[in-house]
Amino acid sequence: MNQSDRLKQDQRAQWEFDTRAILNRLHLRLKDVEVDGLRGDADSDLSRDDGFLGGRMERLMAMTAAVTALGTQLFGRFGMGADQDKELLNRVKKDADAISAYAMSESLWFASRHLPENHAIMVFLGEGLMPKGGESPEMGSNPQLGFGRVYARPQVAQWLDQRVVRLLNDPDYHWEHFGAEIKAAGITVWSAAIDTLENTTRFAKGSDTGPLTILHLFNQPMCVSQPYEGYMGNLILPKQVVTRAAEESLLVDYWTPREKVLQAIEATYPGIRPEDIHVWTLRGKMRAQRIGALWDEWESMGVHVVDDGWTLPSGMAAFADSGTYAPVYQVGTWEEDGRIQLFLCDGYAASAEAMQAASLAPLLDLDVSMSVFTSRFDLSYQEERAVMGLDPEASDFAQRLETIVGKSLPADTITGYQHTIAETREAGLPSTDRVLRAGDFFFEKGWEVAAMVGYMRPDPYTGANGVEQVSENIYRVTVRSATREADKFITFTLRLTDDLETQRLVFSPLLTRFIYGEDYINRPVKISDSGRIRNELQTLCSEALEYTSTNSIRVHFDRILPEVISIEDQKVLLDVLNWYREHHSIWFKWLEIVPPSQGFASQSARPVTLKSGQSFAQTH
Repeated sequence: MNQSDRLKQDQRAQWEFDTRAILNRLHLRLKDVEVDGLRGDADSDLSRDDGFLGGRMERLMAMTAAVTALGTQLFGRFGMGADQDKELLNRVKKDADAISAYAMSESLWFASRHLPENHAIMVFLGEGLMPKGGESPEMGSNPQLGFGRVYARPQVAQWLDQRVVRLLNDPDYHWEHFGAEIKAAGITVWSAAIDTLENTTRFAKGSDTGPLTILHLFNQPMCVSQPYEGYMGNLILPKQVVTRAAEESLLVDYWTPREKVLQAIEATYPGIRPEDIHVWTLRGKMRAQRIGALWDEWESMGVHVVDDGWTLPSGMAAFADSGTYAPVYQVGTWEEDGRIQLFLCDGYAASAEAMQAASLAPLLDLDVSMSVFTSRFDLSYQEERAVMGLDPEASDFAQRLETIVGKSLPADTITGYQHTIAETREAGLPSTDRVLRAGDFFFEKGWEVAAMVGYMRPDPYTGANGVEQVSENIYRVTVRSATREADKFITFTLRLTDDLETQRLVFSPLLTRFIYGEDYINRPVKISDSGRIRNELQTLCSEALEYTSTNSIRVHFDRILPEVISIEDQKVLLDVLNWYREHHSIWFKWLEIVPPSQGFASQSARPVTLKSGQSFAQTH
C-alpha cells in the first residue's frame, strides 16, 4: 500500500471512529470520506486539533450536517408538494422540517456526549418560529430547533436549563445575570444558529437546486435572551471595497446610498462596468413594498439585479424567490470575457440567516452590515429604520408611527408594531444603532465560528453536489465546513444498514410515527421515550407549550392550529400523550395535558405564543 492509500485509509478510519455515535444512532456506515481544501491545509485533517471545536467535535458537527441532509432528502417527502394546494404544500413542508429538525437534534445529542464535561451547546437563533414569504400567519410555526434547546452532559444540561427557564419567565432575571452565573459556574456555552432546512418550499416542490441545512456554532453564548425571529436588512460586500472606501473617508454600510457604494466599488476595481456588477436580492411582488426602491436604485445606475434563471459561474441558474444564505459564498469577483465581474448581496433576510451570513465575514473576507426590521411588509426599508428606532412604551408612539407612515393606522396595526419593537428589545437585539455586525451578538469580542452546511440538492452558488445515490442503499453527501483555520468540502459515502422503510423509522420522530399509524400500545416502551417525546413536542408544536416552575411541560391543544397539525392528527396525538401519561406516569410526570376546551372543532383562532417559548434541555 502506497503512502497516499494509507493516508486515505487512516482518514476514513479516524472519521468513522470519531463520528460513530451519530452513525450508529442513525444506522449508517461510513464507506469513504474525501476532503477538498479551499483554504488551509486539507492534509492536516487528521492531525489538526486547533480552533475552539477541536478535531473530533468538528468532525461530529460535519457529520451532523451530512446525516441531516441525507435523511431529509430520502425521507422528507421531497417534491410531494408540487402542484398541490396551499394546505397540502404546507403539510409537506412541515413534514420535511420535522425530519430535518429531528435528524439534527438527535445528532447533536449524541455528539454532545463527547463534549468536555463543563461544556454545552445551546441554540440561540433558529428558523421556523414565524411564517415566511408565501405563508399566511395562521399556518403557525414550522418544526424547528429554537431558543433554549440545550445539548450537554446531563448534569450540565439540567443546570443550564434551569437558568434558561428563569431567563424566559422571570422579569427580574436578565442576560447579564445569566452570563454571570455561567461564568461563575465555570461552564462554557457554545451558542448555535440553526436552520435545519433552508429553502423548504423549493424542497417541497421538488426544485432541482437550493435545499440545504445550516449549523453555525460559536465559541461563546449570544446576547439573545428570548425566542426571536424577525427580519434584518443586510449588505454583503468584499471587505476590500469597504477598506478602500474608508481610505477615501467614505463610510460604506447598509445605510450608505447605493450611488456611494457604486463609487466605492469602482474605486476598488478600476474599469469595472455597472452591468458587470451583479446584485443578488430577494425578488417578487410581496417584497416590492419593502425593497423595491432598492432595486430601482441599483438598476437606475445600470447595475444588474439578479433574477431567476441568471447563469452563475457554476453554470447553474440563480433563484431569487428565497434562500438568502447560500449566495453569500458567491460574493466576490471573477473574470469573464476579459472583464472583471462582481457579485454582492443586498436587501434583507430572516434573522437567523442574516446572523449566519454575517458570521461568515471573517471566514470569507467579507464585510456584512445589518439593520433590524419589523416582521411586517407594509413599509419601505427606509421607513423600517425610523420605526425600529421608536420607543414602544412612549405615550406618543401612535402619533410618531403615523408621521413616519404618512397616514392614520388602525389600532391593531399600531399595537402590532409596538409588539414587534418590544419583542426585539426583550430578545436583546439592539435596534437603535446605525447598523449591526456579527460581533454585536456577543458579549466578548473574541468570537469564533464554525459553519457547517449540508446539501440536499445541488447548490448554484458554490457548485456543491446534493445527495447522490451511488448504488442500492449507498449515497454520497457533500458538506462545506468553514472555520478560522480552514475551509473545505467534505464528501461522505454512507451506507444505510437497513432497508428504506426501516430506515425511514430511524429518521422519523416518534410522535410522527404514531400519528402515521405505528402501534404505540403494543410497541415495547423504553425510558428514552420520555425524553424523545418531550423533545419532539418542543420541535413540532412549540407555540402550544407552557413551561411551569415545576419543570413540567403543559400542552395546550387549543393552541395547536389545524394548519400545523391536522385535527385528525391532533386526536391521535392526544390519545398517545394520555396513554403514556396513564401507563407510565413516573417517566411522564413532567407532562401535563390541556385538551381542547370545546372539542377539536372549535380550533380556528390564531394562537398566542406563550412567553416561555421553547426551552428545556435535550434529554433522553
